[in-house]
Amino acid sequence: MAQGFTLWLTGLPASGKSAIAARLEESLLERGLEAERLDEGEIRQSWLPSLGHGAGERDGLTRLIGHFCNLLTRNGIVTIAASISPSQEIRNEIRSQIGRFVEVHVRCPAEVCAQRDASGNWARARAGELSGFVGADVPYEEPTNPEILLEADREDTEQAAKKIVRTLEILDWIPKAAGGDYDAADEAKITKRLKDLGYI
Repeated sequence: MAQGFTLWLTGLPASGKSAIAARLEESLLERGLEAERLDEGEIRQSWLPSLGHGAGERDGLTRLIGHFCNLLTRNGIVTIAASISPSQEIRNEIRSQIGRFVEVHVRCPAEVCAQRDASGNWARARAGELSGFVGADVPYEEPTNPEILLEADREDTEQAAKKIVRTLEILDWIPKAAGGDYDAADEAKITKRLKDLGYI
């Protein structure tokens, strides 16, 4: 059985996590890999529509997604999670449970997230109509040493997905594709980051 692993995309609401995760899943499936995507927003909407935004509910949802990721990963599936997951402590907890875990910080300025937000939640939170909103009245703890850092206000979805895929290739966690079209400077940055983190 192939070794599974989890890609954990974390970032502010409306930073672009879901779109990147969806494109990434497509890329991995196109390569013949077994991949599954878990999206926090879809889980809330489809499975847990009455779930609140308090600290307990928020942390519980993050841990639930982490539990699903752990089950899929240990069964050889490449698992992609798109989750705000604002707590570094809980992300570390999930990492320790899963083991083969890549943290992807989808970094995007709050102002850009608010402009992109089709749900209107950023505006409602800033107007005081929505409490417990990460980025407004709940702090987001940025990852301290993510394996992958995406600048979502500068990189489009395709560029972001390619960066993640190339990182996985350099880690030798997925097979390298022949004739990959990668920017040499970006590749050097990826390699340096992984060396600094002790992966290579």
